[in-house]
Amino acid sequence: MHIRPATEADLPAIHALVYELAVYEKSPESVTTTPAEYLDDFRSGLFQSHVAETDGQVVGMALYYLAYSTWRGKMLYLDDLVVSEAYRRHGIGQMLFDTVLEAGRRRGCRLVKWQVLDWNEPALRFYRKNKAVIETEWWNGKIVL
Repeated sequence: MHIRPATEADLPAIHALVYELAVYEKSPESVTTTPAEYLDDFRSGLFQSHVAETDGQVVGMALYYLAYSTWRGKMLYLDDLVVSEAYRRHGIGQMLFDTVLEAGRRRGCRLVKWQVLDWNEPALRFYRKNKAVIETEWWNGKIVL
């Protein structure tokens, strides 16, 4: 298993993992991005990613970007952390998560933030094991444009 920064060649695999996550989260129709959009946005520096690779195959990824908290300052937002189902329970998610935390430290971030569904018990256990604060008092707001 090898964790490394993603390249343009990894973007179709990253997109496929995002879709796999959307299926797990019972919302595959919500994925409207394309690999071509990923490529444009990756080239523009809108996000970064690390991938977990084994035998030349991408089996996990963490996608994140620099953001700002008016209360804390510079932060990383972890948009998705996905390990393909067949490769779960081998520590890959932990290695990817640790890589994201280290990327935040290197950039001088004070915070790494993400969302997790309230019913996703495996993810909640994982984050709690990592001493994460799981906020329940804030509600998400969004407008789809």
